[in-house]
Amino acid sequence: MKYLTLLGSTGSIGKSTLEVVRDFPDRFRIFALAAKSNIELLYEQACEFQPEMIVVYDEEKASQLKKRLPDILILSGDEGLEKASVHPKVEKVLFAMSGTKAFKPCLMAIEEKKEILIANKELLVMAGALVMQKARDNGVKILPVDSEHNALFQCLEGEDPSKVKRLILTASGGPFFRLSEDELNKVTLEDALKHPKWKMGSKITIDSSTLMNKGLEVIEAHHLFGIPPEKIDVVIHPQSIIHSMVEYIDGSIIAQMSEPDMIYPIQYSLCYPERCKTRFESFDFTKNSELTFHKPDSQKFPCLSLAIDSLKRGGSASCFLNAANEVLVDRFQKKEISWREISTKLQLLMSLHQVEDMVDLDQIFTLDKSARKLALHI
Repeated sequence: MKYLTLLGSTGSIGKSTLEVVRDFPDRFRIFALAAKSNIELLYEQACEFQPEMIVVYDEEKASQLKKRLPDILILSGDEGLEKASVHPKVEKVLFAMSGTKAFKPCLMAIEEKKEILIANKELLVMAGALVMQKARDNGVKILPVDSEHNALFQCLEGEDPSKVKRLILTASGGPFFRLSEDELNKVTLEDALKHPKWKMGSKITIDSSTLMNKGLEVIEAHHLFGIPPEKIDVVIHPQSIIHSMVEYIDGSIIAQMSEPDMIYPIQYSLCYPERCKTRFESFDFTKNSELTFHKPDSQKFPCLSLAIDSLKRGGSASCFLNAANEVLVDRFQKKEISWREISTKLQLLMSLHQVEDMVDLDQIFTLDKSARKLALHI
């Protein structure tokens, strides 16, 4: 029995993770659940999984939940997240919450040599070098939960990294892949929130529509696997059956395939290094007989190039890009700017940014704050 802390239990990844735990009651036990403020869903999850600890980041909401669950230890804020991540009973910590709140708990959990499962983009986009160095120093393996990085992890397992010719990240293309320039100028918020393949939160869905999400995944892949940016490619694959591929120097290409459902990578990460039997039917190739691939259009989707360029520039560039993009996406959701302005304003912001070395979390948080301020007023 493995004890698991799940940070972000009320989001899409968190809910899917609990589906896997539900399928393997004799293998996994929820020690702690954590969420920002959705105490209604947290209450339901607590009643089913009976965790020993719950963290509600919002202090007022935590107080409300305490009255409903008097027999469970309920904590709040950063201190709660940290305690849930490093408790001696916990063996695995899955970071499914978005934002910078996960930074310190993650680094602390690594120091305590917990098994780290990451589905939080900010951890690696903003502080990838710091997180991976801490993992190496403590002999901790980082298991990626995102479908693309989980696919690469599987394709690289047991192989010599020096024999890798390139990593190939696949992208669905989002809802606007086939639209013309003129049609893209008329995109609405409602249009951007209709992803053709995946059910995700609004921010990541909009990032998928601009291809920023794939750019952030290139940055993550670089940090996770130590592969230089020039050896990481992106290809549009609308069917989302092949989740990513690795090409080796002998010309062989290893791909990981499955239906587009997050249950697969989550189950793999939780069960690793074993493979657990899935409850799904075998893959039907006759129903998925057409797999197509296309080159990304950087003219229509410049966010992908901006992200890759930030990785090549190094230092603070990716951290700045991530924060600025998050604010611009929020402004788009508030209908303050158009879909097209997400990329045009980000392009201007990146041209103004002076890259600096990133050495610690304080510097990362300071830069994040200044980037957000700039993106609010541009």
